[in-house]
Amino acid sequence: MSTKLILTHEVSGLGAAGDVVEVKDGYARNFLLPRNLATPWTKGAERQLNQIRAARSKRAIESLEEAQAMRDLLQSKPVVVSERSGENGRLFGAVTQADVAAAVETAFDKQIDKRKVEFPTPIKSLGSHTATVRLHDEVYANLTVQVTAAK
Repeated sequence: MSTKLILTHEVSGLGAAGDVVEVKDGYARNFLLPRNLATPWTKGAERQLNQIRAARSKRAIESLEEAQAMRDLLQSKPVVVSERSGENGRLFGAVTQADVAAAVETAFDKQIDKRKVEFPTPIKSLGSHTATVRLHDEVYANLTVQVTAAK
């Protein structure tokens, strides 16, 4: 069986906020609905969704050039994150999406949404790592994250 839902937040591998998706009942009941990532689909909600989409498409077309400019800025130099580490350069914990967002704000004086930052693998050691930042539907920035030992 499958359930028709409207996503209220972006879900990696499923869709963006405002998308109508059909997922298995268990995934909807146990994951998406309890975490408020989606709401049940109704005709009224579909109408409201169309209004939201129209407003988003207006903003998205204008922001494509901005997203490309932001991508070029983010890829211009690495951001530095200081973390506590033990011997052999292993971190106590991992670098979070919020850490990277804060480092971008410090380095470039621009704000990015921490939920748009993705790591191919968790960053748990000192050195240079790569993070991907989704700036737009078609625009991704490959951000270099330089992890240094905190004093």
